[in-house]
Amino acid sequence: MAKEPVRVLVTGAAGQIGYALVPMIARGVMLGADQPVILHMLDIPPAAEALNGVKMELIDAAFPLLKGVVATTDVVEACTKVNIAVMVGGFPRKEGMERKDVMSKNVSIYKSQASALEKHAAANCKVLVVANPANTNALILKEFAPSISEKNITCLTRLDHNRALGQISERLNVQVSDVKNAIIWGNHSSTQYPDVNHATVRTPSGEKPVRELVKDDEWLNGEFITTVQQRGAAIIKARKLSSALSAASSACDHIRDWVLGTPEV
Repeated sequence: MAKEPVRVLVTGAAGQIGYALVPMIARGVMLGADQPVILHMLDIPPAAEALNGVKMELIDAAFPLLKGVVATTDVVEACTKVNIAVMVGGFPRKEGMERKDVMSKNVSIYKSQASALEKHAAANCKVLVVANPANTNALILKEFAPSISEKNITCLTRLDHNRALGQISERLNVQVSDVKNAIIWGNHSSTQYPDVNHATVRTPSGEKPVRELVKDDEWLNGEFITTVQQRGAAIIKARKLSSALSAASSACDHIRDWVLGTPEV
């Protein structure tokens, strides 16, 4: 029996991350290869034409799992009956800016979107805040959407986690899927602490601690940590644009594991 479609909201859908994210959702990367979806895409009026272009491309891609597309600049229409909300829209961080610099600009955005989710989203709606400063934006959303359970409001640290896995994978020349139990303490900012003290790597002779395999505490306690902490700034410097593909992929990882669970390996 076919599953009922899940309604997934992406705010800022005409932007960089949104453009990378919506095809991943439509292809089943977020919710699984057997889960139909209806995409709700929200952006600001100046981006309406670009948003319509994204809708056209989604239609042209003929994704079998995509059962409908709502592309709108109206926050109520966008939030109505959504089961999952991925809050990507916000004032973008630019080169030389810290997350705190964009905080005040995002308060009014999150107030209106939170109020719309509060009144119009489906019961038990799950919310992932991506736009920085993600932890503060999540707090704002919680305050203005009090009927949404605190357990259902999260912000994206999975990108930092994936960055840590990627650095270990590159250093040891192993598959990233063989690295596990890395931890990110703190929030998505340059003060986070990437922790590999419990991390292991699956090897032909069994699981081995990362520290034992790397054999370089100076790197693990120094360059590794700062690389993960400053990776977003490094990408902005290289691309002149903030992380998009990796952020979109991490958002899918976050929601997929939250909704479907993680395998025991």
